[in-house]
Amino acid sequence: MSISILQQPKFQQCPSPFTSSSSSLFPTSPSFRIITLKPAIQPLKQYQNQSITCCLSQQSHVSVVNGTIDSKVSERNEIRLGLPSKGRMASDTLDLLKDCQLSVKQVNPRQYVAEIPQLSNLEVWFQRPKDIVRKLLSGDLDLGIVGLDTVSEYGQGDEDLIFVHDALEYGDCHLSIAIPKYGIFENVNSLRELAQMPQWTAERPLRVATGFTYLGPKFMKENGLEHVIFSTADGALEAAPAMGIADAILDLVSSGTTLRENNLKEIKGGVVLESQAVLIASKKSLMQRKGALDTVHEILERLEAHLRAVGQFTVTANMRGSSAEEVAERVLSQPSLSGLQGPTVSPVFSKRDGKVTPDYYAIVICVPKKALYKSVQQLRAIGGSGVLVSPLTYIFDEETPRWRQLLSKLGL
Repeated sequence: MSISILQQPKFQQCPSPFTSSSSSLFPTSPSFRIITLKPAIQPLKQYQNQSITCCLSQQSHVSVVNGTIDSKVSERNEIRLGLPSKGRMASDTLDLLKDCQLSVKQVNPRQYVAEIPQLSNLEVWFQRPKDIVRKLLSGDLDLGIVGLDTVSEYGQGDEDLIFVHDALEYGDCHLSIAIPKYGIFENVNSLRELAQMPQWTAERPLRVATGFTYLGPKFMKENGLEHVIFSTADGALEAAPAMGIADAILDLVSSGTTLRENNLKEIKGGVVLESQAVLIASKKSLMQRKGALDTVHEILERLEAHLRAVGQFTVTANMRGSSAEEVAERVLSQPSLSGLQGPTVSPVFSKRDGKVTPDYYAIVICVPKKALYKSVQQLRAIGGSGVLVSPLTYIFDEETPRWRQLLSKLGL
């Protein structure tokens, strides 16, 4: 396997058992650099009897003691939730929280800290998505909402990151390989065909421009592609193939319009990851920080109840019948009228000849938006009238399924 990662070198003032060297790969494109890690003169074992703490904020307590990482939750009473600071993901996140009656109150739009009045012990911190993941791992945040692609790229499978809700139903996109529609790629339509092209050798590897320098090499290795070099470039990746500084790109795709406008195409088998917004947490925080689990439980209940109700309508109709059971039998004869657990049937009382009698029965069912008109037609067909339709805001279960799953993950 000959996979390399090319990127701009970034140096931190931090003791390290490694030294780095960079060399120019493309003389005409100085933004591309290759980083080669070489062992320093002194071996790593010299650090095994020392305690090293570096490159972390004062809020974190992460150290290396006798060669082992020792990580503890920082001592603070507030629970911290990281939210995206800019872009579509940021606005959609705030909208979702508002719909769940968890509006974020920000005194000054330029401040990075805010609050949610309904959760008194919670602080909201606006951060770049990748920094949310990093600060969850360092202990500076306890919860975060980001895209699955960001978690996968910067979390890199760390066991301390735990999914609280893995499908918040916005921010949909996928991480995919795209190649030119023209030239040597004109008849290449699958990842297998791309890998079998004779052009790629150790001396002339496939050049892939991407910002995903963890997921990209991992995907290529898992799919048996050899002789691949990954690079990063300033600006839009879609321009890299046309400029001749990359053969393919690996980037997030939503509608695919940008790819098409730049004469690029996706290929079969080239999707690395399907992504959407997720709620993640630090496992250590949930286990150790006081009140963290209770706060997560409330947030999760609100999210689940709202997301389950999205696209659902309450349908109420009156129907003549001899009994509630007889009316229920007619309703249940239509599959699309079964509701969540079956119809609610109750008598509608009216006064006739001085007597109060139940001439009609009211039925109440829950119907998905896509089946609304069909359900109304079926209600009319079995004698329903006076049909009322209203949107649902929340649907609370006896117990939130994801809460039980979370407790299982935590071993509780």
